Amino acid sequence: MNNLIFIVLAVLLLLVLVFNVKIVSQSTCYVVERMGVYSTTWQAGLHFKIPFFERIAKKVSLKEQVVDFKPQPVITRDNVTMQIDTVVFFQVTDAKLYTYGVEKPLAAIENLSATTLRNIIGEMELDHTLTSRDVINTKITATLDEATDKWGIKVNRVELKNILPPAEIQDAMEKQMKAERQRREAILRAEGEKRSAILVAEGEKESAILRADAVREQRIREADGEAQAILSVQKANADAIKLLNEAKPIREVLTLKSLEALAEVADGQATKLIIPSEIQNLAGLVGSLSEITGETEKK
Repeated sequence: MNNLIFIVLAVLLLLVLVFNVKIVSQSTCYVVERMGVYSTTWQAGLHFKIPFFERIAKKVSLKEQVVDFKPQPVITRDNVTMQIDTVVFFQVTDAKLYTYGVEKPLAAIENLSATTLRNIIGEMELDHTLTSRDVINTKITATLDEATDKWGIKVNRVELKNILPPAEIQDAMEKQMKAERQRREAILRAEGEKRSAILVAEGEKESAILRADAVREQRIREADGEAQAILSVQKANADAIKLLNEAKPIREVLTLKSLEALAEVADGQATKLIIPSEIQNLAGLVGSLSEITGETEKK
């Protein structure tokens, strides 16, 4: 009988130990109360809870949390009603204040966010609201962070997820955006056509330059050929004169050469001929030639 009682007590003690040994995981803390009063906050690690006297009042996550609140109706300064929903990123920095500072922390953050958003948007016009998301985010973040500090909550940032103007304004905005897209497309087409025209003009310019270069090169080569031909003729004439001078021709032979040159000139297009005085006496020239021919036959 005594052994049975001992075993029962041992089992009960073991169960008490098992149910009161707590392991707190990383990025989590436990708020512990002793006899209904805050006692301590357990951080990550192994802990033992005193049976019947202590209890875990709240398990708090220290990770950054994200809450997506439903759209809130807000009115701008120019009396336009919009629907705006926000996303809040926050983190618990003090588990005790988070547990005892506010009854429902998430609901409190949501209501405070909606109130702050209405105050900020109420001071802005519609156009300014649609183009000032960063400014609105910064203002809401600063206001919420200051207000939730006494709840042990750190608001890291607030983002406006959607801004939904009235249907008629959305239609007007869509038409404006469509017109803007069409304008940009027209600009792109015009720029493309302009670029194409420039490329065509540049191609025609380069082609004209190449053709001009080819014509110039052809003319240069023709001129070089003519110059070479003239030089060759002049050289041949110079060589003939040189040979003639070296042969020391008699006066009659020179006269005959002059006559041949005169004949070549007469075959040209000249309309006026000037006959040298040396060859005007054709009879004397013929006689001289006959004598030269006779002397040649006697030899």
